[in-house]
Amino acid sequence: MKKRIGVLLAGCGVKDGSEIHEATLALLYLDRENEGYICLAPDDDQMHTVNHLNETEMTPNRNILIESARIARGDVQPLGEISANDLDALILPGGFGAAKNWIDYGVKGRDCTIRDDVQKIILDMLKAEKPVGAICIAPVVVARALKDEGLSPVLTIGKDPGTAADIEFFGAKHKTAAVDEIVFDEDNNIVTTPAYMLGPTISHIAKGIEKLVKKICSIA
Repeated sequence: MKKRIGVLLAGCGVKDGSEIHEATLALLYLDRENEGYICLAPDDDQMHTVNHLNETEMTPNRNILIESARIARGDVQPLGEISANDLDALILPGGFGAAKNWIDYGVKGRDCTIRDDVQKIILDMLKAEKPVGAICIAPVVVARALKDEGLSPVLTIGKDPGTAADIEFFGAKHKTAAVDEIVFDEDNNIVTTPAYMLGPTISHIAKGIEKLVKKICSIA
């Protein structure tokens, strides 16, 4: 029986949503592992919508769920309708939307808050001993979600010293890793990889994402 892996999306596009390469590679490798997956996203407005040609803000703003449907080819569920009971594992691709639409780290840094529904799905998965994978900047989301849980997860965003320090501010431990590597926190069932925090190209990030997906599928 196929496992059901949740892929949490934050919109569509690196500047204001999920990073499309990272999300698509996660889905590709899940399919290659012959596992089932379900895309999910908050049904709410994005922090803002960005013109990806010139990086200026656009109006009107867009909806996270509707934008995520672009990546999911329409097959995406509202986060509020999915619980940890529905999933065997959860993967969070990166992109600035992860740091803007799930948490407001992109504008508030260490003073950021996290959406209740995003924090709940992460906490519920880990409390149920179901693995969570986080790609690129998404480990910051995991660190913030676990800030007051006393778990001290071991995570990586690669080697950026500022972001690594912020992760440790939230109570996690940062481990330096290359783009083609993963960090597996066996105690907490969390797998992370740097992806476009290091890059530089899709072929480079693919290696780490493939390893992350394989590890998640093997322990789910």
